[in-house]
Amino acid sequence: MDTQNVIYELRTKKGMSQDELAEKVFVTRQAVSRWENGDTVPNTETLKLLSREFDVSINTLLGSPRQLICQCCGMPLDDSNISREKDGSFNEDYCQWCYADGNYTYSDMDDLIEVCIPHMTGQGFTEEQARAYMKEKLPELNYWKKYEELSDDGQFDAFKEQLIQEINDLHIEGMPRVEKLNALVGKYVNLEYRLPNGMKVKFLNDGTTYLGNQLESEFGGERCFGVLANMDFILVCTYEKDGVNPELVVYKKR
Repeated sequence: MDTQNVIYELRTKKGMSQDELAEKVFVTRQAVSRWENGDTVPNTETLKLLSREFDVSINTLLGSPRQLICQCCGMPLDDSNISREKDGSFNEDYCQWCYADGNYTYSDMDDLIEVCIPHMTGQGFTEEQARAYMKEKLPELNYWKKYEELSDDGQFDAFKEQLIQEINDLHIEGMPRVEKLNALVGKYVNLEYRLPNGMKVKFLNDGTTYLGNQLESEFGGERCFGVLANMDFILVCTYEKDGVNPELVVYKKR
């Protein structure tokens, strides 16, 4: 789909007139008309405003001329999994798992590979094939090529270590010590908990990336512990396979 059709479709889907869109992105109605007639294409700054207004990537606005892949893990990108900056704007270089709220979530290539392997083995790779592929592919990606330039001198890793210490200091009975926290996107872990008053509530934002892990209970059985955290809170819960019958254990503001 060409840019002219993308803008027209997004505008009409949102129920906006050309005048209303023009006001939102600080151009004239005639400019919007020229875009939708295919006479011109918005400039870079206007594309950023349109991206924010319609909540789609610039790549989508341009008719998806490029096949985007995450420059950290190699995952194909679309608007459902592209990362965002702290202000909510898209960062089209990374997926939600590798970059979240202005922070890179992986500093060790081997850690990333170990996280990716279970997903790849579910797609027909053997573990050996998946590991060999990732070891060959990752060094070709911009993040790992420019790691020294992009890294934050260990600040994010230090933050993760602090979170791990705070979680372990809770001394939750039956929960093993947390050794590692991985990036987890809210929509995949946003379970619904029943409160004592019978109401059900979700604590997460589907579009936000959190740090967390799943741990087998020291008591055995089918229930696992789930840990999620960010700068604002620590959440610990238990659940059965596939997140069935979740129970909240701890929700602590930091």
